[in-house]
Amino acid sequence: MDLAEAEIRFVLGARCLWSAKRDLVSVGWSLSDILVSSHVQRPDLPATADGYRFQSIPADRLPSVVSNPGLIASTPQFYPRHYIDMSSWYDGYLAQFSSKTRATLARKARKLAEASGGTLDIRTFHRPEDLPAFFADALPLARETYQARLPNASLPDDELFRCKAGQLAKSDDLRAYILYLSGRAIAYLYLPVDGDVLVYAYLGYDQTHAHLSPGTVLQMQALEALFAERRFRYFDFTEGDGPHKALFGTHQAACATVFVLRSELRNHILLRQHKLFNAAVGQASSLAQRMGIKPMLRKLLRP
Repeated sequence: MDLAEAEIRFVLGARCLWSAKRDLVSVGWSLSDILVSSHVQRPDLPATADGYRFQSIPADRLPSVVSNPGLIASTPQFYPRHYIDMSSWYDGYLAQFSSKTRATLARKARKLAEASGGTLDIRTFHRPEDLPAFFADALPLARETYQARLPNASLPDDELFRCKAGQLAKSDDLRAYILYLSGRAIAYLYLPVDGDVLVYAYLGYDQTHAHLSPGTVLQMQALEALFAERRFRYFDFTEGDGPHKALFGTHQAACATVFVLRSELRNHILLRQHKLFNAAVGQASSLAQRMGIKPMLRKLLRP
């Protein structure tokens, strides 16, 4: 059971305007849980806990967790959980893209290779002895990415995380990559392995080189190498939607995140405010989409 302080966030774009903290029991579904229709046991609620946070629960299983006496549920946040079925070869994976998209991806790789002197400089860091070099180059880059200004989105910089990375690498359950330009790291990708599933944990890139699409190029090059291993069944983009995940994923599962709190006055007020706020943001987003200014607003609202 994972009991920890969590935030119920009021988010506009990528900016958190305000958050309320509650002590919650987190219950999450892995991709394997979702694909095999596994029932995840809901733990008992400790007396000190304010409720549950159910993450990436399959949408069709929501009724089983939100209908509980003495508890109230937030409005679920629905999203597709994107993943790649890696049962085919890399050529088969590429075939899912339109000819136009394939040409665009190839052009981006050529453009970055030309900027790098003719070849892409991508290095792998899978073994325990590789990790000091990986963190030495990836962490300074991670601190400069916009993901560093988002909660839990950037590569962690702490001894516990490094120790866990070392354990994963020792058991051959880690794949990590860095893309360099003129000897300088401009993108990193960190993928722990869960059984036969690659988990998309952290990707970051240098915004000053965004015109070279380093994140996209690194993703494609890493996938080619990972398909060639023939070890992995799925590449899991985890919870949450986004253009990058939608582009590279081959399948998706309808999922949701929902908070289920004790039926107390302060929680009723919080969840009511949260519902009204999200409804207003949704209406504003729809209006911005119709006006054609949503991409511009998305950039302005980045932290």
